[in-house]
Amino acid sequence: MERFYVSTPIYYVNAEPHIGHAYTTIVADVMNRFHKLMGDETFFLTGTDEHGDKIVQAAQEAGTDPKSYTDRISGLFRDTWPRLNISHDHFIRTTDPEHIRVVQYFLQKVHDSGDIYFSTYKGLYCVGCERFYTEKELVDGKCPDHDKEPVEREEANYFFRMSKYQDWLIQHIESHPDFIRPERYRNEVLAFLREPLEDLCISRPKERLSWGIPLPFDEKYVTYVWFDALINYVSALQYPDGERFREFWPVVQHTIAKDILKPHGIYWPTMIRAAGFAPYRHLNVHGYWKTSEGKMSKSRGTVVRPLDLVPIYGLDAFRYFLLREMVFGLDSNFSEDALVQRLNADLANDLGNLYSRTLAMTAKYFDGKVPPFGAPLDEVDKDLIRHVEEATAHYVEEIPRLGFHKALMKIWECLSAANKYVDHVGPWNLAKDPGQHGRLQTVLRILLELNKTAAVLISPFMPETAEKMLDRLGIPKKALDLRLEDDAAWGTLKEGSPVQKGESLFPRVELRVQQVEQVELKGRKEEKPAGKPAVQQARDASQQPAADKRVEKSQEKPEEKLENISFDAFKQVDLRVGLVKQAEKIPKSKKLLRLTVDIGEERQVVAGIAEYYTPEEMVGKQVVLVANLQPAKLMGVESHGMVLAVRDGDALCLLAPEKPVTPGRRVS
Repeated sequence: MERFYVSTPIYYVNAEPHIGHAYTTIVADVMNRFHKLMGDETFFLTGTDEHGDKIVQAAQEAGTDPKSYTDRISGLFRDTWPRLNISHDHFIRTTDPEHIRVVQYFLQKVHDSGDIYFSTYKGLYCVGCERFYTEKELVDGKCPDHDKEPVEREEANYFFRMSKYQDWLIQHIESHPDFIRPERYRNEVLAFLREPLEDLCISRPKERLSWGIPLPFDEKYVTYVWFDALINYVSALQYPDGERFREFWPVVQHTIAKDILKPHGIYWPTMIRAAGFAPYRHLNVHGYWKTSEGKMSKSRGTVVRPLDLVPIYGLDAFRYFLLREMVFGLDSNFSEDALVQRLNADLANDLGNLYSRTLAMTAKYFDGKVPPFGAPLDEVDKDLIRHVEEATAHYVEEIPRLGFHKALMKIWECLSAANKYVDHVGPWNLAKDPGQHGRLQTVLRILLELNKTAAVLISPFMPETAEKMLDRLGIPKKALDLRLEDDAAWGTLKEGSPVQKGESLFPRVELRVQQVEQVELKGRKEEKPAGKPAVQQARDASQQPAADKRVEKSQEKPEEKLENISFDAFKQVDLRVGLVKQAEKIPKSKKLLRLTVDIGEERQVVAGIAEYYTPEEMVGKQVVLVANLQPAKLMGVESHGMVLAVRDGDALCLLAPEKPVTPGRRVS
């Protein structure tokens, strides 16, 4: 048995929980549940960060004092996580007496070693970030996160000799390639460290800010927020002498969004080094969730609140969407249309349909009891079982390296194969022939075993659904009590044990609000209720994707003149250089190739280029990919991006850089 410790950032309480907080916390929850599933001893920490200028301002705007304000907002976070089925072991607040004690101990230790000194500093200060910026860090003279000009400020304060540890940090990152993950963020930190590292201001005078932890060596100053907040990761373990600290440090994996990469990737490891103990194991950094207004931002009011969506679409559908939609490390776009499409296509059609069919046929043909393997396995049976084994192996490999979407893709490939297996074998036809009774037993037993394994595999992502599936299969276990080696083992369902039909796991849903579309029809505009998303309507109407039909029509007519768009709108398109690793034709399609494209992580992409490029020609080519296009199925194959090309008469030419570049580089 190994030990595993995962943390979220402690969330700043100047605003209520939103989807960005939910995503980070659900990622940590999935990791925690996965390691429990693997039999590891785990510790999962989350909490709230409650000191600093922004809290005082937010409290004043709310007409209350900082303590009352932080109690209320921290309570919202504490109440939200159980409603999202978060399995944390401890919820820490930076106003907790034990945390304050550890922060002061940590400060005194670093001060006594000579790494804290007193000096005067003048610079550009962003109140929103509670930090000084250099000119080159600003965008058009403004803070890149808050879009506001910083104010010039001069203060006498205490400083941490962070520059002393620059060479050590560079060496540590270079000798531990997975210290910061994904690699793009490791490279970002190393790029920052190529410039001289400045010392870190770690205090604020009490005459300006009293809401903070007093410095143990100078009561006239309070601790700057980062030298307070980051220490929560060890104060929750009763640093320095607690048993929990001895057991779970340094196996911790910090999970954060990229906006706090610098404090976690530079400040925190140098602080740890100065305090004399080993650095954390991994820093896992994810991208931003964006809406049509751009990056979600508390200060700009462009946020989505998770508890607004859960009652409408369901908790597990929401959790699944977040982990399936975002490639960990890259930005992703959030829309209710996309959530509904995922729910209907993946959860209702694939998982829910397979599960319902299996239990209904078991009830009809075997009185709702688990049948034995009544006949030897056919090759088609063995192929499906291999799908299950491969999905499980892939899952065990991908989740520890943050490939959540890949693990889910592999599970869903297995579910898709199982649905095709049902259609191919036709249990309803076997049931008509008494001589095929043993064969029918085997087919249904395989499907029941597959559903059991699928339930165990999805349990970290969708714990309520997993429990419901297993309970109706006669395995009444809590998700946190499942163990992969035992509960996903093939052939362990008890012959003759009852299984229960029930309501659909995921009924198909519509968008919660009937939006109004502007539609062009024969040169005039009319308004109509949107109903289903247009992509879903097209998929329901025909097996041929609407995207294919649009391509064919566009080839018959001259190109339309497009309207101008703003530069901000153009920036929403994420164009990446990719390297084609694999290519193959899609059966029954003359136009489509299935490509595996490396853009820093591998994507499956369907491209309508088979009439112009052979699979052999494509392997090794660099292409330009639209990386943040909503996934779509073409000829039943899911595509996660679009390869760019230009048509010139009868020829089609792929767009590519003039010389090789690193896969994943963004086109700008």
